[in-house]
Amino acid sequence: MKQLLLIIAAAIGLTATLSHFPHPLTAKVAPPAPAKVVFFDDFSTGRLDRSKWNVEITGMHVNNELQAYVDSAKTLYEENGSLVIQPAYAPGFVTKDGQKFDFISGRINTRDKFDFKYGRAEARIRLDSGAGLWPAWWMLGYGDWPACGETDIMEFVGEHDWASAAVHGPHYSGETPFVNRYYFPSGHDVRQWHTYAVDWTPDSLLFSYDGNTVFRLTRAMANNYGPWAFDQKQFLILNFALGGAYPVKINGVKSPYYGLPDTTVEMIRQQKAKMYVDWVRVTQYSSSSQ
Repeated sequence: MKQLLLIIAAAIGLTATLSHFPHPLTAKVAPPAPAKVVFFDDFSTGRLDRSKWNVEITGMHVNNELQAYVDSAKTLYEENGSLVIQPAYAPGFVTKDGQKFDFISGRINTRDKFDFKYGRAEARIRLDSGAGLWPAWWMLGYGDWPACGETDIMEFVGEHDWASAAVHGPHYSGETPFVNRYYFPSGHDVRQWHTYAVDWTPDSLLFSYDGNTVFRLTRAMANNYGPWAFDQKQFLILNFALGGAYPVKINGVKSPYYGLPDTTVEMIRQQKAKMYVDWVRVTQYSSSSQ
């Protein structure tokens, strides 16, 4: 009987002690910060919304790329609820600065129409595959490059089993150490729909494809090379480049065009090289800076 009383007393004491601490199942947990969609376009109106997007026209030529960017329904249009960016064969095309190109293509951005600092930027995209094609979904800051910061959420350079994410800033640009590939599961490569995203905080950039982490950059990592360039607003960019420095490093093709073989040229002639964008969305949380 005495032993039973001691056990009961011990149990009462333990209960009293535990009552001073919240039970793990009843303790209050702070709710997640409410999310706010600050930009969205699902390209469902039949024409590009120019209140959101600027269409770029070539005036600066970079990376030894083969295309001139134009404002044309041949290269940029909406179809079946998606934005389509499609390079076209246009031998002898002359740009406004007097340079000649054999290809035209499309590039759009939200510069001075929409920009943001911190949050999640994502787009649902499907790509056609061909060596030397170089479509991209990315963001850029204002000012001189690379100090302005460049966030490459998705780049594709012709091998359909992978896409890459990269970051450029002061002293970590060009041949940047901050780049990584994501290899897709068999049967679900870039020719299928994927959601390509980056989560941007004051101290990190986390890239993910279909929710799978691809690459993470932190402020501390960047500071090993140069100043953190991602504390200012950035705007959105979608474009479709051809050939140039990045593709040629992968495919080694120098003829008939730099980074673009005959097979892909024929693909472009037959209008079979396209980038489809289902939607673009930017989400911020209440704790994010606007």
